[in-house]
Parts: sequence; C-alpha cells; structure tokens
Amino acid sequence: MADATDSTESPRLTVIGTGYLGATHAVCMAALGFEVLGVDVDSDKIKRLNSGEVPFFEPGLPEMLAKALESGRLRFTESFAEAGAFGDVHFVCVGTPQQDGSHAADLRYVYDAFGELAGHLHRRTLVVGKSTVPAGTADRLTALVQRRAPAGKDVELAWNPEFLREGFAIDDTMNPDRLVFGVASAWARQRLRAAFAPVIAQGTPVVVTDLTTAELVKVAANAFLATKISYINAMAEVCEATGADVRDLAESLAYDARIGGRFLKPGLGFGGGCLPKDIRAFTHWAQERGVGQAVAFLREVDEINQRRRARTVDLVVELSHGDLAGKRIAALGAAFKPNSDDIRDAPALDVAGMLHNRGAHVCVFDPAALDNARRVHPELSYGESALDAARDADVVVLLTEWAEFREIDPDAMGAVVGHRRIVDGRHALDAQRWRGAGWEYRALGRPEVTKTPR
Repeated sequence: MADATDSTESPRLTVIGTGYLGATHAVCMAALGFEVLGVDVDSDKIKRLNSGEVPFFEPGLPEMLAKALESGRLRFTESFAEAGAFGDVHFVCVGTPQQDGSHAADLRYVYDAFGELAGHLHRRTLVVGKSTVPAGTADRLTALVQRRAPAGKDVELAWNPEFLREGFAIDDTMNPDRLVFGVASAWARQRLRAAFAPVIAQGTPVVVTDLTTAELVKVAANAFLATKISYINAMAEVCEATGADVRDLAESLAYDARIGGRFLKPGLGFGGGCLPKDIRAFTHWAQERGVGQAVAFLREVDEINQRRRARTVDLVVELSHGDLAGKRIAALGAAFKPNSDDIRDAPALDVAGMLHNRGAHVCVFDPAALDNARRVHPELSYGESALDAARDADVVVLLTEWAEFREIDPDAMGAVVGHRRIVDGRHALDAQRWRGAGWEYRALGRPEVTKTPR
C-alpha cells in the first residue's frame, strides 16, 4: 500500500556486517547526513575501513568513504555492545550464501548477527534486515530478538530488501527506484521513514507491506530478471539451430513496451553472488513449502544459464579446429560483470577453467578482478593487459564486457595474436568492424557471417 508522509527525529544508525552491501550502505547513509556506526567481527576489515580502505572494488566508494570518515559521521567497530548503545535503527546486512551440499540459503550469519546484537538492546529500537532470506525468517528472528533483548518486546523488526547492482551501488543506494518497508507497526514504519528521509524527499516511491512480502520481493525480483536473461539465451539456442541472429531478435523484442530491452541481452549469462544462489534457494524453499511446482521453471532458467558457458567453450573449440590441446587462449575478463572485482559464480572464470581442463593454455586479464582470480584459479596464467594476454593467442574470447575491451582496436590486437580468431561471449563488439579487420568472429546465437546489410 502507498504510505503517507510521517516525520520524526533523525535516528542514529548502525550497520551490522561490512561486506559489499553493509559497507556501501554505511558509507552512503553517512554521506546523506546520518551518524553511522559500522560493525563487523572481522578485525582486519574494520581496521581497513577505519583507515579509509574499501576491501572490494566499487567505483566511487573509496572517495566517499574518505569524506564520510573525515566528517566524523562514520566509524567502524567490532563491538556489538557499542552498537547497541549507539543505534536507534540497526541495519543487518550479513550474507546468506548457499549451503554446502544444498541449494538452501545458509542463514547462520543472519541468526548470529541478530542474536548477538539482541543481547545489547536495552531500549526501544528497530532492527532492520536487509539480507536476502527465505520468507518467514523475519518472524522467527522477531521471536529470537525479543527473547534475548533486555528490552524485550520494545525491540521491533522490519525488513528492507536491497536492490544493489554491483558497479552502480552508490546510485542504487542514494537514488533507488523504490524502497520496500516490511513492518509490523506504525512506529516501525515511522522509524524507517526517518532513516531514509533524504531519499524519500527526492520522491522515491515507498511500498509499505508486511514482513513476509518484503522478504519475498528481493527473491521474486531476482527470479524475474534471471528468467528474462535465460529467455533470450534460450532464443539464442533456437537461433543457432536455424541460422537466425539473436541480436536482431532481441532488438525487435525490446521495442515492444510490454517487454522492454533491459536484461534482454543475449550472451554468456548471469553469475555473481546473488542471482544464481537466490533462485536456487527460492526453488529449494518453495519445494519445502509444497509449492515447488509453481517455481519449477527456475530450474530450467538455471540450466539454460549454465549451458551458455559450455556453448561458449564449444565456439572456441570450433575456431580451434576441434582440438584445444596446446592452444593459446586469451580470456578477456574474470569478474562476473564489469565495474566489479566479484568472481563468485563468474561465467568468465568458469569458461576459462573449462578451456584449461580441455588442454588449452589460458591467459586471463581483467581490469579489477585479477587478484581474486589468481587466488581461486592459480592454474591459469594472467596478463598485465588485454594485449599482453592476447600475445600469440590462437583464439581470443571476450568474457566480461568491460568498456576497455569494447574499445580495443582490432588491428592493434591483430598485431600481437597468433591467429585473428575471436569469440564474443558478451555481444560487446562490432562484428562487422572485427571481420573487416580480418578476424574470424563468432558469438552465441549469431550466424558465422552477417546476412543482412548494416
């Protein structure tokens, strides 16, 4: 339901968990004028943040962190006792990874954070979950917190799902397309409105709902986006079977206002720390609740996404005349998306690993994710630049659509490779330009030779 405007005094905020979501939220809320205390059990992370170092890659965030620390509105601590005494509204932003050996969400860190904080809540306060959790978790956490908190039922819970896109997290925090407040009382709604007053003042829509619906919003949104991505990639499979061009197909569909072009981009598919694990956890949760059939299609969404990785390897094999043994492959990209150093479930590294396992010598370059990639995949080689990675390559494969890869001069790269062969796994390059420079160009869902004039 739509919410009328309420006003109340500006609350002091804590942010529990200073990973990607938590650190970004803490910095942005301080930039909006709030007094903010970030909390984490990782002492090294706390030291780095207090010294002005962001422990992950996000454009613009280091500069904002430095300003927030200098202003005195932001600091970080390991002390939950300090957080309990300081905060009027506590945002819990810890991760919910996939359980080992299961598709279910691992909620240990969420329960630990809520439980530890609760023991230090001595007055009326609001604890707000931002983590992605199965529906019904907030009700169980409410019972846990009110049982452990010295203030008892004076402590209330709310749920405020996040919708951050890596690489655009600052804008998504400070200028979101909507705010969702899952609350159980008018007081909790007022507290949340106060905690987001500068954002709401910009005209940001606010949806006020119950706790369970708010929990469902994030997974429902991610499931829809994943479905849209896999749909156009399913059409790419059809195009490959018929000789049609999926780029032209996607463009034609995008002009339909009912469909739109966002996330209707064919290619290697999605990865990262959210979409893959969220749709799997959602499917697992639905199965346990007896409504698994309703979201059974998400299994095929996941399978289509995984098939794109194997098909990208197939294109490299085809350009290598059927044998990868001893071939030199330049892999451009390691992060799951541009403007990020996140390699969780990264399609790029998955493809690089599969090529390596087929006997190829794979050299990877990524503008931000090389250190993370080296730690996880020491068996691969790494270049200092795109041209360095491509030196003497038999095939170049573009796996993450960084702007600097889009802007590569095909003649400059052609001067260093062994053979002018390229697989565009992200549909990021101008096929005519590369073919005009003498390259064999292949891309998922596109014919080997452009059939129509451009």
